[in-house]
Amino acid sequence: MKKIFVLLAASMAIASCGNKSEVKTGEEMAKDEKKEVELKDSVKSDVDAVSSATNVANSPTFNGLVTVAPDRQATLSVTMGGRVHSIYAMPGKAVARGQVIATLDNPEFIELQQTYLESAAQFEYLEKDYARQKSLAQDATSKKRVEECKAEFLSMKSKRDAAAAKLQALGISPKSVVDHGIKPYLPVMSPIGGFITNLEANLGKYINAGEAICDVINKAQPILQLTVYEKDIRLMNVGDALLFRVNGMGKKSFSATVIAIDQTVDKSDYSIKVYARVKDADAAFRPGMYVRAKKVMGE
Repeated sequence: MKKIFVLLAASMAIASCGNKSEVKTGEEMAKDEKKEVELKDSVKSDVDAVSSATNVANSPTFNGLVTVAPDRQATLSVTMGGRVHSIYAMPGKAVARGQVIATLDNPEFIELQQTYLESAAQFEYLEKDYARQKSLAQDATSKKRVEECKAEFLSMKSKRDAAAAKLQALGISPKSVVDHGIKPYLPVMSPIGGFITNLEANLGKYINAGEAICDVINKAQPILQLTVYEKDIRLMNVGDALLFRVNGMGKKSFSATVIAIDQTVDKSDYSIKVYARVKDADAAFRPGMYVRAKKVMGE
């Protein structure tokens, strides 16, 4: 019994000591409370400092394509049709400005050159005759002859100029016809340097007037065509800097600058086209490549 009493007394003493260690004085509680307030103020200060520097709305991502400006792409067509006699193009082949892509066979082209040469020769003769008649005019009869020569001269001049204009529309210099004679086939030349694409011609195919033979693209200065929805268009301004990645080219980023914003809205999805000029374009860029771009946000 005595042993049980001793054990019970020891247990009560230990419990009393434990409770005493957990109880804090008023002074200790005040110190802890002060520390807690200081810690909260410090954390709040740090958060406010970070948010004031970085509290910028996340820039949305804009999808789009690599393309080229309209003056960097040309569709080859002719104002006079004909059957393809020869072709010197392949899709993807590089061509220079003025290089012959194909030749067309059309008897009307030969007749046009003949008309120009004949009218040019007649014009030269009538011009000299008109000048001679003016110098010899003395009476009413001779003056009447001067007027007749003038009418013939002007009529032939009109015929010659019309034939020359038709040749120039076909890309043929009238002077080259005079100097080198009649060409049997109509040459189709590239108006710009670039690469052949969308080739629709082959030997023997008849190409109608105005029908496209192929396209030529110059991808030396590509641009981006981005799709921006109405809710985000306020974020875009001419001159804004962009960063973009090209599908299939890994995580490498490229830079671009906004150069134009379309003024119409696509009725199908209520989007607006935004165009940006690429800086330091990669040679691997090709029109039609898919891109994802983000606006570079200021500090």
